[in-house]
Amino acid sequence: MNRLLTCLAAASLLAAPALAQQEESTAPYAYRQLDDPAAEAKAQGLMETLRCLQCQGQSIADSDAPIAGSMRSLVRERIAAGESPEAIRGWLIRRYGDYVSYAPRVTSLTWPLFAVPAALMLLAFLLLRKRFRRGTADMAGDDA
Repeated sequence: MNRLLTCLAAASLLAAPALAQQEESTAPYAYRQLDDPAAEAKAQGLMETLRCLQCQGQSIADSDAPIAGSMRSLVRERIAAGESPEAIRGWLIRRYGDYVSYAPRVTSLTWPLFAVPAALMLLAFLLLRKRFRRGTADMAGDDA
């Protein structure tokens, strides 16, 4: 019985820091939804379009990383304060850079990322069109 009490005391001492950490969370809305369903829907929609800076492959809505929890809380707090999702997105982009958003903006630095694929598709279309026209002209000459 004495051994059992010692084990229980040791287990409670080891669990105490984890419990204290949960109580002292600096992100109150990291895992708690807003009371207003419409505001929560706005927040959720925005969170699904923001990238977790630690995970890099997940949105902040899906990530369990501490920074994602802080970002979720920040989004919910600002939505509850009446700020628009686009204003919040703009603030996060200014703070963390364009990488934080899954919806990239076309700027003077990013326009080649949008223009180069379109130019390559146009070039491929023109080359294939020329090739097929030459091929049908050769086939028409063989029939004569």
